[in-house]
Amino acid sequence: MNWIEAIAALLGILSVWYARKENILVFPFGIANVVIYIYICFAARLYANAGINAVYLISNIFGWYMWSRTGDDNGTLQISRNSPLQNTLSWVAVALIYLSVFFLLRRVNSNDNAYLQSWLPWIDAFNTSFFLVATLLMAIKKLENWQFWIIGNIISIPIYASQGLYFTSIQYSVFLMLAILGWKEWKAKVNNL
Repeated sequence: MNWIEAIAALLGILSVWYARKENILVFPFGIANVVIYIYICFAARLYANAGINAVYLISNIFGWYMWSRTGDDNGTLQISRNSPLQNTLSWVAVALIYLSVFFLLRRVNSNDNAYLQSWLPWIDAFNTSFFLVATLLMAIKKLENWQFWIIGNIISIPIYASQGLYFTSIQYSVFLMLAILGWKEWKAKVNNL
């Protein structure tokens, strides 16, 4: 599986690179990346992360549509900030998604005592909740998407390393650096609007 993981990691890095640059190529690379990671996460028993990758597939298609449609007078969807209400809703969504995914994982895996006794359902649900909110905010070009990516990446680096997915752990380390750069670059663009 190492070569498949390496290819997926490279596709993921390219996707985040293009997201940082606000380039629509984020989506085709993202779609290829998440299709591979659905398989990888199931094999590693990271079920919520497999599920979030399925959601990423849908959000990549939605984001591709949103980024390519006509927006304001220059013809494209522009980066914007969340309103205070949108920020509150984003954080409430993280909490609700976390609880829902955690209890779903425990329910679906109720016969797997080793899984239930491990930290995997706790951590798997935690980073999944941040990534789900991040991907939805990315699709509509909200600056705050980068905050959620940063938190999720910090959580994911040790998760994947602990499962022996070292290329993926390295990928998330690169994602973390790119997310920090993306935050800075998108913030500068928003401030110049």
